[in-house]
Amino acid sequence: MNVYETDRIRNVALVGHQGAGKTMLAEAMLRASGAIQRMGSIVEGTTVSDYHPSEKERQMSVFASLLQVEWEGVKINVLDTPGYPDFVGEVSAALHVADAAIFVINAAEGVQVGTELAWRTALEAGKPSMFVINHLDKADTSFRAVVEQIRERFGRAASIVQIPAGEGTREIVDVLSMKQATFDPDTGRLSEKAIDEAHRQEAESLHNELIESIAENDETLMDLYFEKGSLTEDEMRKGLHEEMIHRQLFPIFVTSATQNIGVSRLMGFIRNVLPNPAEMPETKLEKGGTLKCKASGEPVAFVFRTMAEAHVGDYSFVRVMSGTLSPGDDLVNTHSGASERLGQLFSIIGHERTNVTRLVAGDIGALVKLRNTHTNDTLLRKGSSSSVAPIRFPDPRYATAVVASREGEEDKLAQGLHQLANEDPSLIITHDQHLSQLVLSGQGEMHLEIARFRLKNRFGVDIEFVKPRVAYRETVQQQARSKYRHKKQTGGAGQFADIAMLVEPLNGEFVAPADISVRGEHSEKLAWGSTIQFIDAIVGGVIDMRRFFGAIQKGVMEALQKGPIAGYPVGDIRVVIFDGGMHSVDSNEAAFKTAARMCFRSAFREANPILLEPILNVEVLVPDAFTGDVMGDMNTRRARIQGIDAEGPFQKVVAQVPEAEMHRYSTSLRSMTQGRGLHRATFSHYDSMPRHVQEKVVSEAEKEKEEE
Repeated sequence: MNVYETDRIRNVALVGHQGAGKTMLAEAMLRASGAIQRMGSIVEGTTVSDYHPSEKERQMSVFASLLQVEWEGVKINVLDTPGYPDFVGEVSAALHVADAAIFVINAAEGVQVGTELAWRTALEAGKPSMFVINHLDKADTSFRAVVEQIRERFGRAASIVQIPAGEGTREIVDVLSMKQATFDPDTGRLSEKAIDEAHRQEAESLHNELIESIAENDETLMDLYFEKGSLTEDEMRKGLHEEMIHRQLFPIFVTSATQNIGVSRLMGFIRNVLPNPAEMPETKLEKGGTLKCKASGEPVAFVFRTMAEAHVGDYSFVRVMSGTLSPGDDLVNTHSGASERLGQLFSIIGHERTNVTRLVAGDIGALVKLRNTHTNDTLLRKGSSSSVAPIRFPDPRYATAVVASREGEEDKLAQGLHQLANEDPSLIITHDQHLSQLVLSGQGEMHLEIARFRLKNRFGVDIEFVKPRVAYRETVQQQARSKYRHKKQTGGAGQFADIAMLVEPLNGEFVAPADISVRGEHSEKLAWGSTIQFIDAIVGGVIDMRRFFGAIQKGVMEALQKGPIAGYPVGDIRVVIFDGGMHSVDSNEAAFKTAARMCFRSAFREANPILLEPILNVEVLVPDAFTGDVMGDMNTRRARIQGIDAEGPFQKVVAQVPEAEMHRYSTSLRSMTQGRGLHRATFSHYDSMPRHVQEKVVSEAEKEKEEE
């Protein structure tokens, strides 16, 4: 494949909801360009971009695929992204390296939650955006209704460039060129003619609207428009180009990808109007500053995706942010500090790879067999500091505990999960030693199923998903005192420790009772995020605190690890050591450690102990028709509804929900909203739970203990 200079490169990401037709649009682009001789089929598993076994099995995109299309001397790097919300991390990565987002919308479904999700990502990244209304050849579609939805949600800057020339035709009216185009059913190539009289009046009205939209953001074009009363096609293209870069205008196009209608005209627009990499704002760097995209600069490559391929090894998909990459270059990974020598460079079309002699600034390609480089890493010359700002992957929405199906494969499982997380940072692995569970978190059930599939096929590890334990906490609600004497005689030197302790909730300053005098205090943050405060109130030297405080503290800390109610960690508690006794010979650290542990447990049980549960802040985004179902379901989950806000055509339900009630919620939400609902959850605080819920948790804990 030819090497393309920066000004002859366009980078676009196809984004949108599942079923919008992104993969078939990419397939049609390949066919129209002559890169393939026949369009593939999703049902038959023959498309160029959905080539992974998991994609063929599910007949849907799971990974972002890189395709490269040559159109009239320009190389278009197309990133075909998944539309299923579980794989939004792939969308984030693609938009990080693309220079424009093409939002593909199903004409029969309109704006959906996946469209909204991708829009937020493109908005945060500041990417030029445009809309393609697809599937207009199908029944029950309304171009104008979809346009109104787009404008309602994304603003009036969404501007019509094309309209369908009636129902059941292969023709499109282009109000930019003011021509009517017909598309060859095989190649997708267009032929143009004058606009039919039936559409001329509407086309002229939309043409004038488009001119006004372009001119209102550009003083020079506005002056030309007032002077001439119109703008030429070239002047309109120039205005569109500038205003798209600044996200002032969002063109609306029309296609039927499976019929290859409108695709060649779309590629012409990409070539002639969308910005090349050098025309985009400079790249943000991790530690501040920016980097200009120019071939003559220092070589800087950003790894936006890593993926293992059979018989090849690890592919590192890169965008060249600056300079030129060549085989044999020695670069340094800014995160690991490892040196990497570049081997072969590849241009990629799906799973097909072609050697190239170099990759210039702005281009996207692949490297192989990098030893210590993963997603979000930057490669550059030694001594350079141009580390590219990382992709912001979404927070997890779904979690499950994982265990190896076969004993003895725990290390193999950990190694496999670590590798998958390196490749896909939206997969999060945590190990809670207090709950004794390995938890895998991601964007949804499908996301984790794909991870399980890859673990088995790549690492030979079978895993089982089990319900994750909830990180409950134990604490007290009132003050209580206890005394404990530890006395043990076994022939020689014995053990003796006497201690009196007050336990109370840690809320506010300690108000000492009349019989307690505070001598000192010490607070400590616990590994599970809670706090404990120790107060030394020993007077008269009944306990040598300089000698035994450490042992007392260790004894209490041991008791905190597994609370007396159900074995969960204890926190946010105050412990006051106010009396006791010791023996000149038999008192030692071991004795005071034991006495402190037992005394604390006794006082804890008398201080009205309770279980606390983690509460999550939850936002649910759904079409208005499903709001009632979502609210009703929330009420069954002990949710406290905080409010409902409108976001365009969607409703956002805001609530606080116990974590225990959110297991598999993403799956339930999809079921009740026909796949059109989306949620996110973040930790808020700990709160007490209803008595009947606590009793159930305690009962389950006791049962588990008996089974151990």
